[in-house]
Amino acid sequence: MKQPLFLEPVFKERIWGGKALSEEFGYEIPSNETGECWAISAHPNGPSIVKEGPFAGKSLIQLWDEQRELFGNYQSDVFPLLTKILDANADLSVQVHPNDEYASVNENGELGKTECWYIIDCKEGAEIIFGHHAQSKAEFVQKIENEEWDTLLRKIAIKPGDFFYVPSGTIHALCEGTLVLETQQSSDTTYRVFDYNRRDAEGNLRELHLEKAIEVTTVPNRNEAVESLVEEKDGVRVTKYVEAQYFTVYKWEVEGEATFKQDQPFLLVSIINGSGRLTVDKETYEVKKGAHFILPAETEGFTIEGKLELIVSHP
Repeated sequence: MKQPLFLEPVFKERIWGGKALSEEFGYEIPSNETGECWAISAHPNGPSIVKEGPFAGKSLIQLWDEQRELFGNYQSDVFPLLTKILDANADLSVQVHPNDEYASVNENGELGKTECWYIIDCKEGAEIIFGHHAQSKAEFVQKIENEEWDTLLRKIAIKPGDFFYVPSGTIHALCEGTLVLETQQSSDTTYRVFDYNRRDAEGNLRELHLEKAIEVTTVPNRNEAVESLVEEKDGVRVTKYVEAQYFTVYKWEVEGEATFKQDQPFLLVSIINGSGRLTVDKETYEVKKGAHFILPAETEGFTIEGKLELIVSHP
């Protein structure tokens, strides 16, 4: 019950996807339009499978339902979080997500979707859409109806290493040339507001969800500031990006050897750069960029050695 659960990613092809998940992480992707790596997932639309050890071949959904002690008997009907890597080779649709209350009623009991982004890489001059400029619901609706996107949407320049907290109700979109690690509630509910009049493989305009989007969007816009807290100790620099209702997210930068204490019900870990060794309960595992794993409740202490960057989260 102490050893890490290494997981097999699930890949999703998207109209805006590309090749970066293969080029940057060495993944075997289904096509050159692969937009999403569901790295740590117990969502029924793409559950992760354990790669090795006593639980090899089991899905994360099965473990959550049958072996809750692995997760400190955490109280939730479903595994609460989902870790993704997104390759925005083209602009994503402008979209918004509902909160728990709205999704529960309107999306068959699905969770709402608050998320956050760590910018792994992006092209020079890259931007995101993050919020809007409307001061009232009436103004918001009018600008959508008149397709006044330039004056409605709030754009922000980004660079590698930036972090954004995106609560439900926030209008947002990743834009072309961006590679992101996303930590989110375990939900697959998205309402499209605008999709650049793109057509799918059959030549049809992609569906919009304007009525629901207008209902759930926060107006006026409310961007919650994120103040990172940095702590440096022997062998590691820990940046805490956010400690919010649904998740806490950190970046660990290890150079040398660092010892950690597992004091959470479970930890979700993604290696975004470098390689090294993870030692748990006197067993050592080689780990490298692109690996994703969960450290269960009983892990207690563990050591990471090498030169690595990791994004770590817990509920």
